[in-house]
Amino acid sequence: MDVETRLLRYFVAVAEEGTLTRAAERLFVSQPALTKQIKQLETQLGVRLFTRSRTGMTLTDPGLTLAERVPALLADWDQVLQETRSAASRAARILRVGFMASAANEATPRIIAEFTQRRPGWRVDMRQATWSNPSAGLADGDVDVALLRLPFPGHDALRTAVLFTEPRWVALPEEHALAARDVIPFRELWDEPFVAAPRETGWWRDHWLATDERDGRPVRIGAVTDQPDDWLSTIANGYGIALAPASAARFYARPGITYRPVSGVSPSQVGVAWACADDTNPVVQDFIHCCLDRPWPEEATT
Repeated sequence: MDVETRLLRYFVAVAEEGTLTRAAERLFVSQPALTKQIKQLETQLGVRLFTRSRTGMTLTDPGLTLAERVPALLADWDQVLQETRSAASRAARILRVGFMASAANEATPRIIAEFTQRRPGWRVDMRQATWSNPSAGLADGDVDVALLRLPFPGHDALRTAVLFTEPRWVALPEEHALAARDVIPFRELWDEPFVAAPRETGWWRDHWLATDERDGRPVRIGAVTDQPDDWLSTIANGYGIALAPASAARFYARPGITYRPVSGVSPSQVGVAWACADDTNPVVQDFIHCCLDRPWPEEATT
């Protein structure tokens, strides 16, 4: 009998969190989907792993036995996968770089150019991650290094370095009453409908809604989108506004949308991340040095 590692990871999350709700948030999946996966695992094993109560999910005796052994098993498997993929990349002289959204902005091509000068014969394979993958594939060993927003869930288990910090602005329909303001206090946006990322993106959604910087005021969701083009169209059509990095005014400029600076909300950090095991990997370290040695946009600060 073969059991998918995905099911085991779901089991570990529920066992550690104690509730389906918290486990689903941690895994960036819906609660019904997680429930289905746990039932599938129980069916494959032929045992009941949890008992459900008002307080949450409690491990049965078979569940306790599995919970004691599975984390180490998954850690070993992840290490094997990472080493195998890294070996394949080294053999092909390919550095896999994960990124989210616009990565390191317009500095990315210069970073790649400098890296290929340092490492003749090597190629950089840029892999864009979805918003629901906050480590851009690094935590799973799918990439060797990542350019992303900091901090992110699980960053404590990886190495990170801040490249630059840029303000969070707001994207508004150009006819919006606040669109003519030079700077908009974030407090004045609290009651506005926001265009949000899907709930399963977890941390990414919360970061761009600034949920921790509203003094407990709930967020009004005007629309949910999971693609940049849909995000832009939804804002332009007046269904909501959205926080965005200041660089979005350059990368996502389009008719119908105005970008304005916002006061009273913290900036967003862009960083480079890599696995602890690659502290001594000369190829990965060369790429990191190329990132850290670059000049950054005028609105960004290190």
